[in-house]
Amino acid sequence: MKGKRGQKIIIYHEGTCDPAKCTALKLARLGKAIIVRRITDIPSNFLILNPLSQTALSLMDKDVFEMRGLIAVDCSWNRLSNVFRNIKGVHRALPYLIAANPVNYGVPTKLSTAEAIGAALYILGFKEEAKGILECFKWGPHFLTLNCELLEAYFSARNSAEVISIQKEFI
Repeated sequence: MKGKRGQKIIIYHEGTCDPAKCTALKLARLGKAIIVRRITDIPSNFLILNPLSQTALSLMDKDVFEMRGLIAVDCSWNRLSNVFRNIKGVHRALPYLIAANPVNYGVPTKLSTAEAIGAALYILGFKEEAKGILECFKWGPHFLTLNCELLEAYFSARNSAEVISIQKEFI
C-alpha cells in the first residue's frame, strides 16, 4: 500500500501461519500491503513494529512513517528476537491493546498483523487509513470500538513516555 505521501506498508511474512486465517496475506491480496519473505528484502530505516522494543509507538514517529513507511512482522513468537536483530530501522512497540480477532478475542497484546497495522496507523494520526485496513475483516471495526478509548489516548500523547504512562493507567 502506498499512501497519499508515498508511505508503504510492508509485511515480513515467514509463512508459518494458516493462510486461510492470515490477515497479512489478505491485506496483500487486497493491495493494502506488500509481502516480503526474506529479511534481506526488507528496506532499512522504516518504522518497524517490534513488540520487543523498549520504546512505544507515538505521534513523534509520524515523520518516519511518512518519509519511509511501516514494517510489520508475521512470524512465530519463538523467532522474534532473531528476526528483529536483523532488521535495521526505527523499532517501536505498540502499547497495550485488546485483540478483537477470532483467534485471540479479548486477549491483551495478542493482535493479528492487521490489528497491529491498524493500531499503528491510528496512533500515528492516520485514522481513516486505519479504518480502511480493519474494514477488510468482519471483526476489524470492532477492534477500533473495543480499543477506542485507548487508541484516542495514545494518539493524544506527545511521545513514547506519555504513551507508556497512559498504558500504565489502563493496566
